[in-house]
Amino acid sequence: MVVVMSPDATEEQIARVTARVEETGGQAFVSRGVVRTIIGLVGDIDSFHGLNLRSMPGVQEVYRISDPYKLVSRQHHPERSTVHVGPAGAEVAIGPGTFTLLAGPCAVESAQQTLQAAEMAKAAGAKLLRGGAFKPRTSPYAFQGLGLKGLEILADVGTATGLPIVTEVVDARDLDAVAEHAHMLQVGSRNMGNFGLLQAVGDAGLPVLLERGVNATVEEWLMAAEYVAQRGNLDVVLCERGIRTFEPSTSTTLDISAVPVVQATSHLPVIVDPSHAGGRRDLVVPLSRAAIAVGADGIVVDVHPDPEQALCDGPQALHGQELRELATACRKLPPVVGRRV
Repeated sequence: MVVVMSPDATEEQIARVTARVEETGGQAFVSRGVVRTIIGLVGDIDSFHGLNLRSMPGVQEVYRISDPYKLVSRQHHPERSTVHVGPAGAEVAIGPGTFTLLAGPCAVESAQQTLQAAEMAKAAGAKLLRGGAFKPRTSPYAFQGLGLKGLEILADVGTATGLPIVTEVVDARDLDAVAEHAHMLQVGSRNMGNFGLLQAVGDAGLPVLLERGVNATVEEWLMAAEYVAQRGNLDVVLCERGIRTFEPSTSTTLDISAVPVVQATSHLPVIVDPSHAGGRRDLVVPLSRAAIAVGADGIVVDVHPDPEQALCDGPQALHGQELRELATACRKLPPVVGRRV
């Protein structure tokens, strides 16, 4: 069950609702969005019905949600949400009606490389700089990122270019340091099922970019988002970045159908990562066009000033002509499907 508070509900009114629920032995999880506050209830539904919560001051509506994910479902939130990322007064919107390009180096390697990649991304139309300071890799011998030094480089480059920072957190122990330097926290596909990390990220008070795990169903993906929402954070953007199938010709198989499926089920924005889905530079632009056409709220792509020398995922990083083609697609195609760039 979900209780939707009125936009002008006071903290005292919210506290009274949670206290009444807890008096019956239930649990109340308060999630605060930009416009409204939602309280997710866990416990005996029949006993909740007897509380007459609809009559309490500050309560707008009470919904019984059949979806296993309560807070991110469209059953109580029929209009789709917009997530705002960045400092006050300079936020970047991700959501319905807009199309947002996130781009940057897969891994921060140096200050010069990151600045060059950020300038390339901005020139292509990117509104957010995505770069990795901590890199979870399949091989323990592969480049694992620069850590704190990488965060400092990202922050400096973000200030220099005016681009808000999106970067991955892979360990809850690093969360404070990452949150200090970033405007949006990324949870990668390998950590989609790391429920302790999801809860910690939900408590951090920053927007979250949640990637789909390569073996995850749509429902499992949305349940992971529910972990973040349940901790009080409804500012979650979902990222489809390919799933594992029997087909070996690409890194993963981009599940393009997941975009409209999730948008019909959840109010959260959905973007696509064509770089990691295809794993090949020549596939990024075609997959980006497909993402725009199917209604994605944005895409996130890898760019690098010298892909042949990249320490991480060079074969999929854009530069030169491919990046110019992407910029053209991101400028011309979204208006065709009713999106503002």
